[in-house]
Amino acid sequence: MIVVKLSQQDIRRYNGYIWKFFISCFLLVVLLIVGTYFGIFGPLPSFRDLENPKSNQASEIISSDKQTLGTYYVENRSNVTYKEISPNVIHALVATEDERFYEHSGIDFRRQFTILFLNIFKSQGGSTITQQLAKNLFTEHPSRNKIVRFTQKMKEWITAVNLERRYTKEEIITMYLNKVDFGAYNTFGIKSAARTYFNTTPDKLTPDQAAMLIAMINGPGYYSPINHPDRLLNRRNYVVLTQMAKLGYLSEGQLAEFKSKPLGLHFNRITHNDGPAPYFRAVLKREVQKILQDESIVRADGTSYDLDRDGLKIYTTINYTMQQYAEEAQAEYMRQLQVQFNDHWKGYSLYKSIKNFKLLLDQGMHRSDRYKADTLQGMSADEIKKDFNTPTKVDLFTWKGDTTMTMKPIDSIVYSKLLLRNSMMSMDPTTGYIKAWVGGINFEHFKYDQVKYGTRQVGSTAKPFTYSVAIDNGYSPCLKVDNVPVEIDIPGQPPYSPRQSQSDLQPGAITLRTALAFSQNYVTAWVMKQVGPVPVMNQIKKMGITSEVGPYPSICLGSFNASVFDMTGAYSVFANHGIWTEPTFILRIEDKKGNVLYTHRPRVTQAMNEQTAYVMTYMLKGVIENGTGSRLTYKYGIRNPVGGKTGTTQDNSDGWFIGITPQLVTGVWTGCEDRDIHFRSTRLGEGANTALPIFAGFMKRVYANESLGIKKNVDFDPPKSPLTVTLDCSAYDQQEQGQNPASDVDKKLGF
Repeated sequence: MIVVKLSQQDIRRYNGYIWKFFISCFLLVVLLIVGTYFGIFGPLPSFRDLENPKSNQASEIISSDKQTLGTYYVENRSNVTYKEISPNVIHALVATEDERFYEHSGIDFRRQFTILFLNIFKSQGGSTITQQLAKNLFTEHPSRNKIVRFTQKMKEWITAVNLERRYTKEEIITMYLNKVDFGAYNTFGIKSAARTYFNTTPDKLTPDQAAMLIAMINGPGYYSPINHPDRLLNRRNYVVLTQMAKLGYLSEGQLAEFKSKPLGLHFNRITHNDGPAPYFRAVLKREVQKILQDESIVRADGTSYDLDRDGLKIYTTINYTMQQYAEEAQAEYMRQLQVQFNDHWKGYSLYKSIKNFKLLLDQGMHRSDRYKADTLQGMSADEIKKDFNTPTKVDLFTWKGDTTMTMKPIDSIVYSKLLLRNSMMSMDPTTGYIKAWVGGINFEHFKYDQVKYGTRQVGSTAKPFTYSVAIDNGYSPCLKVDNVPVEIDIPGQPPYSPRQSQSDLQPGAITLRTALAFSQNYVTAWVMKQVGPVPVMNQIKKMGITSEVGPYPSICLGSFNASVFDMTGAYSVFANHGIWTEPTFILRIEDKKGNVLYTHRPRVTQAMNEQTAYVMTYMLKGVIENGTGSRLTYKYGIRNPVGGKTGTTQDNSDGWFIGITPQLVTGVWTGCEDRDIHFRSTRLGEGANTALPIFAGFMKRVYANESLGIKKNVDFDPPKSPLTVTLDCSAYDQQEQGQNPASDVDKKLGF
C-alpha cells in the first residue's frame, strides 16, 4: 500500500476546492431559485391563483333537511371544512407524510437534499404536505424528464412557501385532503373517500379507517383496497398506525387493537346513477344550467359556470326522508303489480292480443343502443335483423335486482315493453315545495323522467276541473242529476256522447258529489254541457297545466295529456284555498364560497274562488269515503281527512291517483311505455289498483314519522268568509223542496 503524505499547502488547496464546489452548488441553487421566482422556467401561480386555486370540485345537491342527495362532477370531489374532518385523519396524515409539518414553513430543510435526490432519481415521495399540495394544485402533469422535473420542483418549493405565508396550517391540511386522489371510481377528497369506502362522513372516521385512507395516498392503485387489500393492510398497520403511535397519537394498546382489525370496508361504488332521487337530479341539472344561462350568471372573470367542476351548492326542497319513503313505496307495490301484470298476460299471444305489437317492437329496436351501434358499423338491414335474433348476454332490470341473461336482443325489447312504469311527486300545497320526486322505476335502465317531461292522458283525474267550474257558478254538490246518457252538440261534428261502464253505473238521480265519488261519466258530461268547454279549459290553464288543452267537451273526462308535475300542482289549488303556487324544487344556488348566485321566487296566482276550493275538498273526500278511492280506507287503513281522485284512461292504458291532504298533495301515475300495452281488465288496470296503493304506502310511512310534521288528523281549513254553499245534503233538500235548483242555476248562468 502506497501512502501519500499531503503537505499542509495541499490540504488547504483541496479544502478550498471542496468549499468552492459546495459554495458553487449553493450559489447555483440560489440562482435557480431566484430565476424560478422571476419566471425563467415559466410563470409561478399568481396571488389570485393562490387565493383561488383551480380544483375540479363536484357541485352538491342538498335536501331541505340538509343532507346530500348527490353530486355533479368530473372528479367526484366535495369539499369539507377543517372542523368536519376527524382528528384521526389529521394525525394519520401528519405522522405518515410530514411529521414536522407544524414546525417548518413549507420546506423541511433537514431532509431537503435527500428528498431532492429521491424525487429526481428514484421518483419516490418525501415532500412536505405543503409541497405536495403545491404539486397537486399547480403542477398538472409532473414530468418524467429529470431536468424538467427539477424545474418543477423549484416552482413547488417557492409555491409551498407562498402557500404557508397566505394560509394557516389548518387551511393547508384541509386543502390537501380536499384535493388528494383516493382511487376507485373517480374518488377525490376525504369526503368522497369516507363515503365510498366506509359509507360515512369524514368527522366519523375511526383511527384504523383514517389510517387506511392515508395509506392509499402515495399509490391509490397500488394500494387499492379492492384489488390489493393485503398490500394496503400491511401499509396501514406497519407504516401509518406505527407512525401514529410513534408520535403519540396512539397508545401501544390502541396500536395493537387497530392492527388486529380487518380493513372493514363498506364499499359504495358511487356513480351518477347512485343515491336517492336520480330522476330528480337529472332534471335539476338541466334546470340549473338553464337558470345560469337565462339569468346570465357568470364567474367574476365573465366565464360561464361549469356545474361539473365549480363546486356549486344547490339547495332544494326535496325532503331526504320523504324521498326515501316515496322510493320504498314505489318499489314495494310495483314489485307486486308487475307479478299481476305478468300473470294477466300469461298464455296469450302478444302479437295477436296487443294492437300494433310488431310496430312497437320495431320502434323499440330502432331506438336501442344496439341498433345505433350496428348502423354505425355499416351493417345492412338483414345483418341487423340477424344480430337482434342471435342470443347474447343482455343486462336486464328486475324488481329482485339487475341480472344478466342469455337471450335474443329482440326478446329483451319485448321484456322491456312489458315492464310497467311508474312515477310520483309529492308537494306542500301552501309553499309549492316539492318534497319527493320519483321519475321512473330505475334510472340506470330507463332514464326518461315521467314526472316533468312525460305526459300521459289524465282520464278521470280531470273531472274535478269541470265540477269546480260548476261549483264556482252556483251549482251545489248536493244537486241531483239523472245519471243517463248525455249528448253535447259540437258545431260541424257529431254530438259528443261519452260511454259509461254499466258495471260501475250508479242508477237514478244522484248528487254531483256522488257522481264525482264514483267517477260517473254521464253526470260529468251533463255538467260540461251546462258550463261549456271554454270555461273549463280556462280553469285548467289557471291551475298550471302547461300541455295543450283544447276547448272540447271531451276534456271533462280527461282526453288531454298532462304531466304528473302539472297535475299535482293543479290539485294543490284545492288544498290551498284556491291559490296556485308554482311547484318549486330549487331554493337557491351558491358558489363554492357560499355566495348566493340565485334565489327562486315561485309564482303565485288566485286560480279559484276560496269557497269553491273548499267545496271541492269536500267532494274529493267523498271519493275516499265511499267512492272509487275507498280502498284507501278499508284496505290501507287511512281514515284521516284525505281527498283524492282516481283516473283510468281508455283501454286501461294509464292509471292515476292524486291525493290531497292539508299539508301534502301527491300524484301517482302507472302505465307501460306504450299505451297499446296495458291490463286487459279495468279491475286490474284502474288507477285504484295501479296507482292508489303507492300513495297509501307513501302516506303511511310519512304519518308514522312524527318528526316530518305531517299531522294525521288535521282537516282542510274552511274559508275565511262564511260558507255560502250547503254541504249537508239533507238540509239542502229541505231548502230546495218544491223548487227546481237546476233551472235556477241555469237562469243565473243565462242558459
